[in-house]
Amino acid sequence: MPTQAEVSPERRTPEPLPANMPSAQPGGGKCYSLEMFWGRLRRWYLLTFKISYVERMAKFRKGSIAGAPHEILDPRDLKFASILCDAHWEEPDDPFVWRGELGFARWGLAELILMSTSLATLTLAFTIGSFLTEGAAQIACGLAATTFAVVLGLIVWFFRDPKRTVPAQPGLLVSPADGKITEVTDLDHDDFIGGPAVRIGIFLSIFNVHINRMPCAARVIKLKYSPGKFLNAMNPDSSLVNENLWIGLEESAPPHRPLIVRQVSGLIARRIVSTLRPGQELPRGFKFGMIKLGSRTELILPRVPGLNISTKIGQKVTAGETVLASWPTGAAQ
Repeated sequence: MPTQAEVSPERRTPEPLPANMPSAQPGGGKCYSLEMFWGRLRRWYLLTFKISYVERMAKFRKGSIAGAPHEILDPRDLKFASILCDAHWEEPDDPFVWRGELGFARWGLAELILMSTSLATLTLAFTIGSFLTEGAAQIACGLAATTFAVVLGLIVWFFRDPKRTVPAQPGLLVSPADGKITEVTDLDHDDFIGGPAVRIGIFLSIFNVHINRMPCAARVIKLKYSPGKFLNAMNPDSSLVNENLWIGLEESAPPHRPLIVRQVSGLIARRIVSTLRPGQELPRGFKFGMIKLGSRTELILPRVPGLNISTKIGQKVTAGETVLASWPTGAAQ
């Protein structure tokens, strides 16, 4: 007898966004607070001195701003508010679309600027100090300058956002994250899946790209944000107790199989970002968020007859490109 995971004659009804997700970065943070403060100042400036710009942007804005936590004057105001309203600008009308071509994660640009500026200043200061001092002090300044320069390089490397080539063949499920496969586990039952499932765990070190991508063309059905601890993501218990965002999806094409992606924080990573909104239909490989500074991402699939798991523990994977599994032959993308 076919299980719910094998046959879904009717599509699921998306559930409302949970109340504990007031923005795309529900865990907040100091840098997030600074961005919110800067946003208020920027909107005050625009409404006071740039009225014609505000009117022009309002003319080109699509969708509704209903539900937005603040005024939506231009695309910058949607960075963390896009999950609460469907307002948007078409690419030709978006004066900030170039930011997506910088090669860095847009959700981490504030951290990148603040951290890089601070580290670059310290590197310069200690480099100058190494030229102005002698003996032990000169050695100490040189070591400090080198250390800050290395950390600066790591921060820039962490927030990179390289382009990816997403495979187009039907039935494939690509990795939702960069990193290393640390778990491939059969589950007797998953409530959302509606039957047996398999969980694939991916560990992301600070050296990996931290952008998360859609494993297949899918519709967002439900999101659950759970505050929690910040254990090392290599610890098996981290999957159970760490802060995480659970994302219930349904493949876009028949038979509309359910699947799950979980973003799990880590020892250093404490900021989960997701721009997903219930009811959205998104293509395979779509960038929907990130986890900042080392973490874990899980993909949970229904254990349907013919499901082929093509990954194994220890494999290094690339988000949007590496195929982790495939649906039975003939399944639609």
